[in-house]
Amino acid sequence: MKRLLAVLLCVAVLFGLNRVCNDYLNPYYLQILVYIGINVVMATSLNLINGYTGQFNLGHAGFMAVGAYAAAAFSVYAHPALRGLLGFLPATALDSLLFLVSLAVGACAAVLSGLAIGLPTLRLRGDYLAIATLGFGEIVLVVINNMDVVGGARGFSDIPGYANFFWVFLFAALTVYVIGRITRAAKGLSFAAIREDEIAALSLGISNTRVKVTAFVIGAGFAGLGGGLYAHYLNYLHVNSFGFLKSVDFVVMVVLGGMGNLWGVVIAAALMTMLPELLRGFAEWRMILYSLLIIATMLLRSRGISIKQWVRSS
Repeated sequence: MKRLLAVLLCVAVLFGLNRVCNDYLNPYYLQILVYIGINVVMATSLNLINGYTGQFNLGHAGFMAVGAYAAAAFSVYAHPALRGLLGFLPATALDSLLFLVSLAVGACAAVLSGLAIGLPTLRLRGDYLAIATLGFGEIVLVVINNMDVVGGARGFSDIPGYANFFWVFLFAALTVYVIGRITRAAKGLSFAAIREDEIAALSLGISNTRVKVTAFVIGAGFAGLGGGLYAHYLNYLHVNSFGFLKSVDFVVMVVLGGMGNLWGVVIAAALMTMLPELLRGFAEWRMILYSLLIIATMLLRSRGISIKQWVRSS
């Protein structure tokens, strides 16, 4: 009962904040807040793979692209028929239902992609996953670039604008909650065991391949969810938004926040989203200052951002 009340309270607070932000907040700042929420989803999901399980995924933006384009294509091509079948529902309820179905389609597409990449590569040790995911990300971009059904090189437009502050932060909170519950559960400790020593984990009866594939697929699914939110907020997609540097951004968020540090990664995702905007006034010096700040943070806080460490040191 308490858990249900907490969920209802969270939904009510987000709904109220959504109204306040839409009515009073500058659209530019609102967009930054929404990007923070999407990046929290992306960084937290990657943290399960790279941070908690100790694997090295360099193609997280590829899973985001799969989810974004799958969700957007479903909204553009399938929603008109579904509206005809479900026309008896109120407009707001119908929009919400169709949006949730589109997000589920995007997440499922990313999960299937994660299985296709993870099953053959996660049986091996070393850097095979990094190479495979890097190649996967590039292949996804080439395939999308040559698919006229999703706009190809022109980009995919006319995507319904279902996503807003409420939906983005609702799913950001859900992502943090689910990943946190998974990693704190008894079976979730197997992720950390594999990260620390795969041979020791195997000797304890842990199926390394199964656990690694599970973490990889869950992370890919949430990345697809983040892609669906991104598509339905911007209303337009282009492959250039999902390049290798996008994956690097997510990796930096995880490293900066601390590998396996849930709340540190959430804070890092927010900071890394705001930092380029805060430095925008410095023009050509912006990227240099941006890089120096990241390097300084990593040197001073080698374990990433940790609230507990900051409190102890102060």
